[in-house]
Amino acid sequence: MHPVLQLISQRFQHAQPGAAGAADAPAPAQMVTSVPGTSAVVLDSPHSGTWYPEDFGSCLPLATLRQAEDTHVEKIYAFAPALGVSWVEAHFPRIYLDANRDTTEIDCGMIDGDWPLPVTDDPVVLQKVRLGKGLIWKFTDAGVPIYERALSVDELLARIERCWKPYHAAVAKAIDAAHARHGYSIHINCHSMPAVAASHATLHPGLVHADFVIGDRDGSTADPRLSQRICSFLRERGYSVDYNHPYKGVELVRRYGNPADNRHSIQIEINRKIYMDEQTLELDQAGYLRLTRDLQALVEDLMALDPRA
Repeated sequence: MHPVLQLISQRFQHAQPGAAGAADAPAPAQMVTSVPGTSAVVLDSPHSGTWYPEDFGSCLPLATLRQAEDTHVEKIYAFAPALGVSWVEAHFPRIYLDANRDTTEIDCGMIDGDWPLPVTDDPVVLQKVRLGKGLIWKFTDAGVPIYERALSVDELLARIERCWKPYHAAVAKAIDAAHARHGYSIHINCHSMPAVAASHATLHPGLVHADFVIGDRDGSTADPRLSQRICSFLRERGYSVDYNHPYKGVELVRRYGNPADNRHSIQIEINRKIYMDEQTLELDQAGYLRLTRDLQALVEDLMALDPRA
Protein backbone atom coordinates (compact mmCIF):
# COMPACT_ATOMS: atom_id res chain seq x y z
CA MET A 1 0.00 0.00 0.00
CA HIS A 2 1.22 3.55 -0.77
CA PRO A 3 2.57 5.16 2.46
CA VAL A 4 0.04 8.01 2.36
CA LEU A 5 -2.88 5.63 1.82
CA GLN A 6 -1.56 3.43 4.62
CA LEU A 7 -1.50 6.47 6.93
CA ILE A 8 -5.09 7.30 6.00
CA SER A 9 -6.16 3.70 6.64
CA GLN A 10 -4.43 3.65 10.03
CA ARG A 11 -6.03 6.95 11.00
CA PHE A 12 -9.47 5.67 10.07
CA GLN A 13 -8.95 2.57 12.21
CA HIS A 14 -7.40 4.42 15.16
CA ALA A 15 -9.51 4.56 18.30
CA GLN A 16 -12.82 3.55 16.79
CA PRO A 17 -15.55 4.06 19.43
CA GLY A 18 -16.40 0.82 21.13
CA ALA A 19 -16.62 -0.99 24.43
CA ALA A 20 -12.94 -0.56 25.24
CA GLY A 21 -12.83 3.10 24.22
CA ALA A 22 -9.99 5.27 23.03
CA ALA A 23 -8.04 4.92 26.29
CA ASP A 24 -6.97 1.39 25.29
CA ALA A 25 -5.41 2.58 22.01
CA PRO A 26 -1.61 2.40 21.93
CA ALA A 27 0.24 5.64 22.53
CA PRO A 28 1.04 7.44 19.28
CA ALA A 29 4.68 7.73 18.28
CA GLN A 30 4.21 11.50 18.40
CA MET A 31 1.47 13.72 19.78
CA VAL A 32 1.12 15.39 16.37
CA THR A 33 0.97 13.96 12.84
CA SER A 34 2.07 16.22 10.00
CA VAL A 35 1.87 15.11 6.36
CA PRO A 36 3.52 17.53 3.93
CA GLY A 37 1.75 18.51 0.71
CA THR A 38 2.44 20.06 -2.65
CA SER A 39 -0.58 22.40 -3.01
CA ALA A 40 -1.26 25.80 -1.47
CA VAL A 41 -3.93 24.30 0.80
CA VAL A 42 -3.24 23.29 4.42
CA LEU A 43 -5.74 21.51 6.66
CA ASP A 44 -5.40 21.02 10.39
CA SER A 45 -7.51 19.24 13.01
CA PRO A 46 -6.62 20.29 16.57
CA HIS A 47 -9.58 18.72 18.40
CA SER A 48 -10.07 15.20 17.01
CA GLY A 49 -7.43 13.49 19.17
CA THR A 50 -8.48 10.28 20.87
CA TRP A 51 -5.41 9.26 22.87
CA TYR A 52 -5.80 10.17 26.55
CA PRO A 53 -2.40 10.51 28.29
CA GLU A 54 -1.89 8.59 31.51
CA ASP A 55 -1.07 11.78 33.41
CA PHE A 56 -4.46 13.38 32.64
CA GLY A 57 -5.77 12.75 36.16
CA SER A 58 -9.41 13.64 35.42
CA CYS A 59 -12.16 12.49 37.75
CA LEU A 60 -14.59 11.81 34.86
CA PRO A 61 -15.24 8.58 32.94
CA LEU A 62 -13.88 8.24 29.43
CA ALA A 63 -17.35 8.33 27.85
CA THR A 64 -17.95 11.78 29.32
CA LEU A 65 -14.53 13.08 28.31
CA ARG A 66 -15.01 11.88 24.73
CA GLN A 67 -18.03 14.14 24.27
CA ALA A 68 -15.52 17.00 23.98
CA GLU A 69 -13.85 15.54 20.89
CA ASP A 70 -14.39 16.85 17.38
CA THR A 71 -15.28 13.26 16.69
CA HIS A 72 -14.26 11.72 13.34
CA VAL A 73 -12.98 14.98 11.85
CA GLU A 74 -9.69 13.23 11.05
CA LYS A 75 -11.65 10.63 9.08
CA ILE A 76 -13.80 13.18 7.26
CA TYR A 77 -10.71 14.81 5.76
CA ALA A 78 -8.71 11.61 5.25
CA PHE A 79 -8.72 12.30 1.50
CA ALA A 80 -6.42 15.32 1.94
CA PRO A 81 -2.88 13.84 1.77
CA ALA A 82 -3.60 11.88 -1.42
CA LEU A 83 -4.58 15.17 -3.09
CA GLY A 84 -1.29 16.81 -2.17
CA VAL A 85 -2.87 18.83 0.64
CA SER A 86 -0.82 19.36 3.80
CA TRP A 87 -2.43 17.75 6.85
CA VAL A 88 -1.74 18.38 10.55
CA GLU A 89 -3.54 16.39 13.25
CA ALA A 90 -3.43 16.32 17.05
CA HIS A 91 -3.59 12.92 18.75
CA PHE A 92 -4.06 14.37 22.26
CA PRO A 93 -7.65 15.34 23.17
CA ARG A 94 -8.73 18.95 23.41
CA ILE A 95 -10.07 18.37 26.94
CA TYR A 96 -6.45 17.64 27.99
CA LEU A 97 -5.03 20.68 26.20
CA ASP A 98 -6.79 22.88 23.66
CA ALA A 99 -4.35 23.69 20.87
CA ASN A 100 -6.80 26.27 19.51
CA ARG A 101 -6.19 28.50 22.55
CA ASP A 102 -3.25 30.72 23.33
CA THR A 103 -0.91 29.81 26.19
CA THR A 104 -2.07 33.00 27.96
CA GLU A 105 -5.63 31.64 28.30
CA ILE A 106 -5.09 30.14 31.74
CA ASP A 107 -7.38 29.95 34.78
CA CYS A 108 -4.85 30.38 37.59
CA GLY A 109 -7.47 29.20 40.09
CA MET A 110 -6.97 25.66 38.76
CA ILE A 111 -3.26 25.68 39.55
CA ASP A 112 -1.35 24.72 42.71
CA GLY A 113 1.48 27.22 42.64
CA ASP A 114 2.45 30.44 40.92
CA TRP A 115 1.97 30.40 37.15
CA PRO A 116 5.21 31.67 35.54
CA LEU A 117 3.87 32.61 32.07
CA PRO A 118 1.83 35.65 30.97
CA VAL A 119 -1.96 35.49 31.44
CA THR A 120 -4.45 37.28 29.19
CA ASP A 121 -6.41 40.31 30.33
CA ASP A 122 -8.53 40.43 27.14
CA PRO A 123 -12.13 40.71 28.40
CA VAL A 124 -13.58 38.71 25.47
CA VAL A 125 -11.09 35.88 25.91
CA LEU A 126 -11.63 35.90 29.68
CA GLN A 127 -15.32 35.15 29.13
CA LYS A 128 -14.34 31.79 27.62
CA VAL A 129 -11.77 31.13 30.32
CA ARG A 130 -14.45 31.70 32.99
CA LEU A 131 -16.66 29.17 31.18
CA GLY A 132 -13.86 26.68 31.77
CA LYS A 133 -12.68 26.72 28.14
CA GLY A 134 -9.17 28.08 28.24
CA LEU A 135 -5.96 26.33 27.25
CA ILE A 136 -6.68 23.75 29.96
CA TRP A 137 -10.38 23.02 30.34
CA LYS A 138 -11.96 23.31 33.79
CA PHE A 139 -15.50 22.19 32.88
CA THR A 140 -17.10 20.01 30.24
CA ASP A 141 -19.54 21.58 27.79
CA ALA A 142 -22.31 20.67 30.25
CA GLY A 143 -20.53 22.46 33.12
CA VAL A 144 -19.24 19.34 34.91
CA PRO A 145 -15.87 19.80 36.68
CA ILE A 146 -13.13 17.81 34.95
CA TYR A 147 -10.81 17.59 37.96
CA GLU A 148 -11.18 16.99 41.68
CA ARG A 149 -7.70 18.34 42.29
CA ALA A 150 -5.51 21.34 41.62
CA LEU A 151 -3.09 20.93 38.73
CA SER A 152 0.60 21.49 39.29
CA VAL A 153 2.57 24.11 37.42
CA ASP A 154 4.97 21.45 36.15
CA GLU A 155 2.28 19.26 34.61
CA LEU A 156 0.71 22.18 32.75
CA LEU A 157 4.09 23.34 31.45
CA ALA A 158 4.75 19.76 30.34
CA ARG A 159 1.46 19.69 28.39
CA ILE A 160 2.45 22.88 26.61
CA GLU A 161 5.85 21.41 25.71
CA ARG A 162 4.50 18.02 24.58
CA CYS A 163 1.30 19.17 22.85
CA TRP A 164 0.83 22.89 22.17
CA LYS A 165 4.31 23.74 20.93
CA PRO A 166 4.72 20.84 18.47
CA TYR A 167 1.20 21.35 17.13
CA HIS A 168 1.70 25.03 16.43
CA ALA A 169 5.16 24.39 15.01
CA ALA A 170 3.68 21.86 12.58
CA VAL A 171 0.88 24.20 11.44
CA ALA A 172 3.27 27.13 11.00
CA LYS A 173 5.73 24.98 9.04
CA ALA A 174 3.01 23.64 6.72
CA ILE A 175 1.63 27.12 6.00
CA ASP A 176 5.10 28.59 5.45
CA ALA A 177 5.94 25.78 3.02
CA ALA A 178 2.68 26.21 1.08
CA HIS A 179 3.22 29.97 0.87
CA ALA A 180 6.82 29.52 -0.29
CA ARG A 181 5.73 27.13 -3.05
CA HIS A 182 2.84 29.19 -4.42
CA GLY A 183 3.13 32.76 -3.14
CA TYR A 184 -0.08 32.31 -1.15
CA SER A 185 -1.63 29.80 1.26
CA ILE A 186 -5.17 28.72 2.11
CA HIS A 187 -5.35 27.28 5.61
CA ILE A 188 -8.52 25.51 6.70
CA ASN A 189 -8.86 24.92 10.44
CA CYS A 190 -11.12 21.85 10.71
CA HIS A 191 -13.68 21.43 13.50
CA SER A 192 -17.05 19.94 14.37
CA MET A 193 -19.79 21.23 16.67
CA PRO A 194 -22.80 19.75 18.47
CA ALA A 195 -26.26 20.25 17.02
CA VAL A 196 -27.18 22.46 19.99
CA ALA A 197 -24.73 24.51 22.07
CA ALA A 198 -24.49 23.31 25.67
CA SER A 199 -24.39 25.55 28.75
CA HIS A 200 -20.58 25.88 28.98
CA ALA A 201 -19.67 25.33 25.32
CA THR A 202 -20.02 28.83 23.92
CA LEU A 203 -21.31 32.28 24.76
CA HIS A 204 -24.61 31.25 23.09
CA PRO A 205 -25.98 28.32 25.17
CA GLY A 206 -28.97 26.60 23.64
CA LEU A 207 -28.27 27.90 20.13
CA VAL A 208 -29.31 25.48 17.38
CA HIS A 209 -26.41 25.36 14.96
CA ALA A 210 -26.50 25.51 11.18
CA ASP A 211 -24.95 22.65 9.21
CA PHE A 212 -21.75 24.69 8.82
CA VAL A 213 -20.25 27.78 10.40
CA ILE A 214 -17.49 29.49 8.45
CA GLY A 215 -15.27 31.86 10.44
CA ASP A 216 -12.54 34.32 9.49
CA ARG A 217 -12.70 36.65 12.50
CA ASP A 218 -14.77 39.17 10.58
CA GLY A 219 -12.48 39.15 7.56
CA SER A 220 -9.27 39.69 9.52
CA THR A 221 -7.74 36.24 8.87
CA ALA A 222 -8.80 35.69 5.24
CA ASP A 223 -10.14 37.60 2.28
CA PRO A 224 -13.93 37.65 2.91
CA ARG A 225 -14.47 36.82 -0.76
CA LEU A 226 -12.72 33.51 -0.18
CA SER A 227 -14.80 32.78 2.91
CA GLN A 228 -18.00 33.67 1.06
CA ARG A 229 -16.96 31.39 -1.79
CA ILE A 230 -16.85 28.52 0.72
CA CYS A 231 -20.26 29.53 2.11
CA SER A 232 -21.79 29.61 -1.38
CA PHE A 233 -20.19 26.30 -2.35
CA LEU A 234 -21.76 24.56 0.64
CA ARG A 235 -25.15 26.23 0.25
CA GLU A 236 -25.30 25.10 -3.36
CA ARG A 237 -24.99 21.54 -2.08
CA GLY A 238 -27.97 21.93 0.19
CA TYR A 239 -26.37 22.79 3.52
CA SER A 240 -27.35 25.65 5.83
CA VAL A 241 -24.37 27.91 6.49
CA ASP A 242 -23.69 30.73 8.97
CA TYR A 243 -20.78 33.13 8.65
CA ASN A 244 -18.81 34.31 11.71
CA HIS A 245 -21.66 33.42 14.06
CA PRO A 246 -21.49 31.96 16.59
CA TYR A 247 -17.90 30.91 15.78
CA LYS A 248 -15.50 33.45 14.27
CA GLY A 249 -12.38 31.33 14.64
CA VAL A 250 -9.92 31.33 17.51
CA GLU A 251 -6.15 31.05 17.98
CA LEU A 252 -5.11 28.96 14.99
CA VAL A 253 -6.68 31.28 12.43
CA ARG A 254 -5.83 34.41 14.42
CA ARG A 255 -2.17 33.46 14.69
CA TYR A 256 -1.58 32.25 11.13
CA GLY A 257 -4.02 34.23 9.00
CA ASN A 258 -2.69 37.38 7.35
CA PRO A 259 -4.59 38.15 4.13
CA ALA A 260 -2.39 41.19 3.42
CA ASP A 261 0.47 38.69 2.97
CA ASN A 262 -1.72 36.27 0.99
CA ARG A 263 -2.01 33.95 3.99
CA HIS A 264 -5.67 33.04 4.36
CA SER A 265 -6.90 31.13 7.43
CA ILE A 266 -10.54 30.05 7.73
CA GLN A 267 -12.28 27.95 10.39
CA ILE A 268 -14.87 25.42 9.24
CA GLU A 269 -17.28 24.00 11.84
CA ILE A 270 -19.40 20.99 10.83
CA ASN A 271 -22.61 20.09 12.66
CA ARG A 272 -22.12 16.55 13.99
CA LYS A 273 -25.76 15.65 13.35
CA ILE A 274 -24.88 15.50 9.64
CA TYR A 275 -22.59 12.50 9.96
CA MET A 276 -22.83 10.82 13.38
CA ASP A 277 -24.86 9.92 16.45
CA GLU A 278 -23.77 12.42 19.08
CA GLN A 279 -24.50 10.06 21.97
CA THR A 280 -22.92 6.81 20.73
CA LEU A 281 -20.29 8.51 18.52
CA GLU A 282 -21.17 6.08 15.73
CA LEU A 283 -20.86 7.27 12.14
CA ASP A 284 -23.97 7.69 10.02
CA GLN A 285 -22.56 6.12 6.89
CA ALA A 286 -24.87 7.85 4.40
CA GLY A 287 -24.33 11.29 5.92
CA TYR A 288 -20.62 10.70 6.30
CA LEU A 289 -20.14 9.63 2.68
CA ARG A 290 -22.11 12.59 1.36
CA LEU A 291 -20.15 14.96 3.57
CA THR A 292 -16.74 13.63 2.60
CA ARG A 293 -17.60 13.80 -1.11
CA ASP A 294 -18.73 17.42 -0.77
CA LEU A 295 -15.73 18.46 1.30
CA GLN A 296 -13.32 16.83 -1.09
CA ALA A 297 -14.97 18.77 -3.91
CA LEU A 298 -14.61 21.94 -1.84
CA VAL A 299 -10.92 21.33 -1.19
CA GLU A 300 -10.34 20.61 -4.87
CA ASP A 301 -12.08 23.90 -5.70
CA LEU A 302 -9.75 25.73 -3.30
CA MET A 303 -6.72 24.00 -4.80
CA ALA A 304 -7.64 25.34 -8.23
CA LEU A 305 -8.10 28.89 -6.91
CA ASP A 306 -5.51 31.66 -6.78
CA PRO A 307 -6.92 34.21 -4.31
CA ARG A 308 -4.55 36.87 -5.66
CA ALA A 309 -6.46 37.00 -8.94
